[in-house]
Amino acid sequence: MKKMSALDRILLLVTGVLAAYQIVVGIDGLSTLPTAAYTIAFGVLLVAGLLLIIFGFDVLDSPLVVIVAAIIPLSLSLGLVTQYLPTLTMLYAAFAFAGLTAIAVTRFAAPGRVGTIVLAVVHGIAGLIIFGLPILFSLQGRTPIGFALVGVGGALIGLGGLMLAFLKAGKPILSQNIILAALPGLLLLMMAAFVAGFAAPLR
Repeated sequence: MKKMSALDRILLLVTGVLAAYQIVVGIDGLSTLPTAAYTIAFGVLLVAGLLLIIFGFDVLDSPLVVIVAAIIPLSLSLGLVTQYLPTLTMLYAAFAFAGLTAIAVTRFAAPGRVGTIVLAVVHGIAGLIIFGLPILFSLQGRTPIGFALVGVGGALIGLGGLMLAFLKAGKPILSQNIILAALPGLLLLMMAAFVAGFAAPLR
């Protein structure tokens, strides 16, 4: 496992600070459901970043990494759906719960091809929502154009989540060293895009 450098820890620390800021300030004023969904997403991201800082990349050896990697995009996409497509809230909440359950079950009971397919489908759908909805709404003028940055963050979180998930599933997209070297910077860019994007509709 690659050793974590001081620069990696600094990048993760800044990411954690931005995640904490987003929890405390960036989602203020929303209704209960989207606030709860966003809080879970950024809270899990904050805790994951702190664990990486404390324990290094070795923490990624935990079998729970795949499940945690799915909680963040599922919660974030659920927040977007409840905030901007409220009529689909119950339907998507059911999908998010079923998807997370399927990932957890297949991770331990069917970690081979079936688990990989489930992982790709769940991450893909959540990622498309996080990426597509903010960009579409920005282009339609339903939100300020800066909200499209949430879509940029969605593309980055989708990329990072898939790389980690497939790495843990034994089907790595890139080599382990490349993934770990890119992860801290990717997380920081993703979080910066989220903070800037979610601030846009508030201006």
